[in-house]
Parts: sequence; structure tokens; C-alpha cells
Amino acid sequence: MRRLQLVVNPAAGGGRASTLLPSVEAALRSAGHDLVVTPTASLEHADELTAQAVADDRVAVAMGGDGIVGRVAGTVARLGGVLGVLPGGRGNDFCRATGLPQDPVGACAVLSSGVAQPVDLGVVTSAEGEAVFLGIASIGFDSDVQERVLTSRVPLGQLVYLYGSLATVATWRHARFSCSADGEPFTVHGWSVAVANSGIYGGGMHLAPDASLHDGLLDVVTSSATGKLAFLRALPKVFKGTHVDEPSISVRRASVVELDADRPFRVFADGDPVGTLPATVTVRPGAVRVLLPPT
Repeated sequence: MRRLQLVVNPAAGGGRASTLLPSVEAALRSAGHDLVVTPTASLEHADELTAQAVADDRVAVAMGGDGIVGRVAGTVARLGGVLGVLPGGRGNDFCRATGLPQDPVGACAVLSSGVAQPVDLGVVTSAEGEAVFLGIASIGFDSDVQERVLTSRVPLGQLVYLYGSLATVATWRHARFSCSADGEPFTVHGWSVAVANSGIYGGGMHLAPDASLHDGLLDVVTSSATGKLAFLRALPKVFKGTHVDEPSISVRRASVVELDADRPFRVFADGDPVGTLPATVTVRPGAVRVLLPPT
């Protein structure tokens, strides 16, 4: 059995994490784990709690949405600890990408039987500083969708991302993105540029279906200009990853990606705003050890 510290965002998933916490705590204690439960008050507080867990030789277990998972992962990587993950948010896309159960009580079993595996970390650097992420960093249409999701009070669970996309199309106007991948410049006029560490975001959208958390590379997915009706017709394909066959979609791989645009966008990663343009996205291969199902 393991020494664990739950770093819980009680507000995640509209309070879902808080509701599920008693069942999770009971499952972990019945499995014999030495458990400490610490709710977070902010992302900065999560940093402090994670540092305490690592210093106390405990697995830092992030329970909440992908934002708290990425935040805890960054501190664990910096301090050389081990990360555990329990789904408790709306999207829980890191769990999808790694084969972790979507049910948090079911995922508790991985904290017993899981093997610590090295996983890549993405890093966004901008005038706002440096932020790490596990999933996907994006700008453009995705930024506007996430801005809407942040303020949404519609009780749709993970479908809030699909709602945000549909609601944003009506007012969207195409942008021009000036970027580079490993020093090779490219421009995109259209919808978005996304830089994927894992391949999934937005509650199950397989934006970069061939992305890997273990290859030391980032998948850069660009969506060039189409009509709004064509965009909406193609949107459902992203849930299966078949949108990459559309002529408006391009995918390339790189370890360093520069992002800019002809109007201001915030960079979003793991569901949270993490920077402003211009920004640089890099990857740290195998930077964090995560308890994952045995392969």
C-alpha cells in the first residue's frame, strides 16, 4: 500500500469532486493506504499542498479537472515526486488519454496497482510567465470557446465544451496566425492552432489522434478557413479523430512551437488560461512520473 495525499479541487466539475470525495476517501482507506486529504483553495495553494506531499514522501494525487491535474504535475515534476490522478472535473481528458477509469472510485484501484511511468510535460512561456500542461494548448477559436466555458452556468457537464463551440461559431471571424515549428515558419488563416502533448481535450475530443505522451514531441494541429456550415458539419468528427482527414486540417510534429496572431487571444491549456500572445510552447520529455495502469 502507498502513502497518498489527495490534492482536491472541491469546486471541480461544478462541485462533482466534492460530492465524490467521501466515496473516494472510503475506497482508499479500505485499501489500506496511508491517506491525507487536502482540499485546495487556489492553484497557488495546490502548489503548496503538492510540495508538502512530495516532502512527506507521499504520492501527490490530483483530484479534479484537467487544470488541477496539470498544475500538480508541474510541481511534482519540479520536485521529483510521483503523481496520481483521480477524475473529478468536467472533461477528465488526461484520464481518457492514459486509460485511467472515468469513475473516480474505480480509478482508486490504479493508486494501488499502478506503475510509475514517465510522461511528457508541455510548457507555455509568455509574458505571463511559464505554465506547464499535460493536454493541449491552443489559440484562436478554441480560446473564444474556453472563454465562454469559463463563464457558463449551463449544467451540461462535459457537454459544456460542445455547447461552447456551437455558441461561439455564430460570432467567430477568422484570424491570421503566424507560427513556427522547430524554426520553420508557417501561417494559418482560419480557425485555430493547437499544440498537443496528449491528443484529447474538451471532454473527449480527439483533436490529435496520433499524439503520444511518451514521444518527446508535440503535435501541432491547425484548422484553416472554411465556411461556418462546413465547420459545423465537420465538428462531430473530432470525437473520433477523423476530422484530420478534412482538407482544412493540418498536423505536424515539433519540439518547439512559436505562436502569434493578428489579434489578441489568451492561450488556454488543460481548460485554463495560461498565457498571452506571443507565446512559445515546448516539451519536457518524460518530465513527470505518473501512476498509470500496468501495460
